[in-house]
Amino acid sequence: MKFEKKRSSIKQEIPTASMPDIVFMLLLFFMVTTTLREVDILVDFKLPEAEAIEKIENKRLISYLWVGKANKMQINDSIVKLEEVRPIMHGKSQAMPNVIVSLRIDQGSDMGLVIDIQQELRKAYCLRINYSANIKI
Repeated sequence: MKFEKKRSSIKQEIPTASMPDIVFMLLLFFMVTTTLREVDILVDFKLPEAEAIEKIENKRLISYLWVGKANKMQINDSIVKLEEVRPIMHGKSQAMPNVIVSLRIDQGSDMGLVIDIQQELRKAYCLRINYSANIKI
Protein backbone atom coordinates (compact mmCIF):
# COMPACT_ATOMS: atom_id res chain seq x y z
CA MET A 1 0.00 0.00 0.00
CA LYS A 2 1.34 3.34 -1.02
CA PHE A 3 0.75 6.43 1.11
CA GLU A 4 0.51 9.88 -0.37
CA LYS A 5 0.84 13.09 1.49
CA LYS A 6 -2.19 15.25 1.37
CA ARG A 7 -1.46 18.82 0.58
CA SER A 8 -3.55 21.41 2.24
CA SER A 9 -5.87 23.23 -0.07
CA ILE A 10 -5.50 26.50 1.83
CA LYS A 11 -3.30 29.01 0.08
CA GLN A 12 -1.07 31.18 2.18
CA GLU A 13 -1.61 34.80 1.14
CA ILE A 14 0.03 37.99 2.22
CA PRO A 15 -2.43 40.20 4.06
CA THR A 16 -3.11 43.33 2.02
CA ALA A 17 -5.70 45.02 4.18
CA SER A 18 -3.35 47.79 5.35
CA MET A 19 -1.76 48.43 1.94
CA PRO A 20 -4.05 51.35 0.96
CA ASP A 21 -3.19 53.06 4.26
CA ILE A 22 0.53 52.69 3.64
CA VAL A 23 0.23 53.97 0.07
CA PHE A 24 -1.80 56.95 1.23
CA MET A 25 0.74 57.81 3.94
CA LEU A 26 3.62 57.64 1.45
CA LEU A 27 1.74 59.78 -1.04
CA LEU A 28 0.94 62.35 1.63
CA PHE A 29 4.56 62.39 2.83
CA PHE A 30 5.94 63.09 -0.65
CA MET A 31 3.30 65.73 -1.35
CA VAL A 32 4.19 67.62 1.84
CA THR A 33 7.97 67.40 1.52
CA THR A 34 8.35 68.12 -2.20
CA THR A 35 8.83 71.68 -3.37
CA LEU A 36 8.16 72.60 -6.95
CA ARG A 37 9.93 75.24 -8.97
CA GLU A 38 7.50 78.11 -9.27
CA VAL A 39 9.23 80.54 -11.63
CA ASP A 40 10.50 80.22 -15.19
CA ILE A 41 13.49 82.49 -15.72
CA LEU A 42 12.87 84.68 -18.75
CA VAL A 43 16.00 86.86 -18.62
CA ASP A 44 19.49 85.85 -19.68
CA PHE A 45 22.08 86.54 -17.00
CA LYS A 46 25.49 85.44 -15.77
CA LEU A 47 26.16 85.85 -12.05
CA PRO A 48 29.38 87.51 -10.93
CA GLU A 49 31.99 85.47 -9.06
CA ALA A 50 32.87 85.90 -5.38
CA GLU A 51 35.61 84.45 -3.23
CA ALA A 52 33.39 83.83 -0.21
CA ILE A 53 29.64 83.22 -0.24
CA GLU A 54 27.09 82.36 2.42
CA LYS A 55 24.11 80.14 1.81
CA ILE A 56 20.66 81.12 3.08
CA GLU A 57 19.01 78.21 4.87
CA ASN A 58 15.34 79.26 4.86
CA LYS A 59 14.45 79.59 1.17
CA ARG A 60 10.75 80.14 1.85
CA LEU A 61 11.45 83.75 2.84
CA ILE A 62 13.33 84.58 -0.37
CA SER A 63 11.83 86.58 -3.21
CA TYR A 64 13.97 86.68 -6.36
CA LEU A 65 14.53 89.67 -8.63
CA TRP A 66 16.52 88.94 -11.80
CA VAL A 67 18.32 91.57 -13.87
CA GLY A 68 19.58 90.22 -17.15
CA LYS A 69 21.45 91.43 -20.14
CA ALA A 70 20.12 94.64 -21.73
CA ASN A 71 18.82 95.56 -18.22
CA LYS A 72 15.70 93.39 -18.49
CA MET A 73 14.18 92.77 -15.04
CA GLN A 74 12.00 89.90 -13.91
CA ILE A 75 9.96 89.34 -10.77
CA ASN A 76 8.02 86.09 -10.53
CA ASP A 77 7.03 85.06 -14.06
CA SER A 78 6.85 88.46 -15.68
CA ILE A 79 9.20 91.04 -17.11
CA VAL A 80 8.84 94.31 -15.20
CA LYS A 81 10.04 97.89 -15.48
CA LEU A 82 11.85 99.78 -12.74
CA GLU A 83 8.74 101.71 -11.69
CA GLU A 84 6.82 98.43 -11.18
CA VAL A 85 9.34 97.07 -8.65
CA ARG A 86 8.10 99.12 -5.69
CA PRO A 87 4.38 98.13 -5.78
CA ILE A 88 5.15 94.45 -6.38
CA MET A 89 7.75 94.23 -3.64
CA HIS A 90 5.66 96.30 -1.23
CA GLY A 91 2.88 93.72 -1.61
CA LYS A 92 5.36 90.93 -0.92
CA SER A 93 6.71 92.70 2.17
CA GLN A 94 3.15 93.09 3.47
CA ALA A 95 2.46 89.38 2.94
CA MET A 96 5.82 88.25 4.39
CA PRO A 97 7.36 90.88 6.72
CA ASN A 98 10.71 89.02 6.93
CA VAL A 99 11.10 88.67 3.15
CA ILE A 100 14.66 88.56 1.81
CA VAL A 101 15.02 90.00 -1.68
CA SER A 102 17.67 88.08 -3.57
CA LEU A 103 19.07 90.12 -6.44
CA ARG A 104 20.40 87.96 -9.24
CA ILE A 105 22.08 90.55 -11.40
CA ASP A 106 24.09 89.98 -14.57
CA GLN A 107 27.76 90.77 -14.09
CA GLY A 108 27.72 93.25 -16.98
CA SER A 109 24.73 95.28 -15.72
CA ASP A 110 24.96 98.98 -15.12
CA MET A 111 25.62 99.86 -11.45
CA GLY A 112 23.28 102.86 -11.75
CA LEU A 113 20.39 100.46 -12.38
CA VAL A 114 21.37 98.41 -9.31
CA ILE A 115 21.32 101.56 -7.16
CA ASP A 116 17.91 102.51 -8.59
CA ILE A 117 16.59 99.03 -7.70
CA GLN A 118 17.98 99.40 -4.17
CA GLN A 119 16.19 102.74 -3.79
CA GLU A 120 12.90 101.24 -4.99
CA LEU A 121 13.29 98.35 -2.53
CA ARG A 122 13.92 100.82 0.32
CA LYS A 123 10.75 102.70 -0.58
CA ALA A 124 8.87 99.37 -0.57
CA TYR A 125 10.26 98.59 2.93
CA CYS A 126 12.18 95.56 1.66
CA LEU A 127 15.32 96.15 3.67
CA ARG A 128 16.79 92.64 3.73
CA ILE A 129 18.70 92.30 0.45
CA ASN A 130 20.91 89.45 -0.71
CA TYR A 131 23.23 89.61 -3.73
CA SER A 132 23.62 86.25 -5.46
CA ALA A 133 26.99 85.18 -6.85
CA ASN A 134 28.86 82.08 -7.96
CA ILE A 135 31.87 80.85 -6.02
CA LYS A 136 35.21 81.74 -7.61
CA ILE A 137 37.14 78.59 -8.47
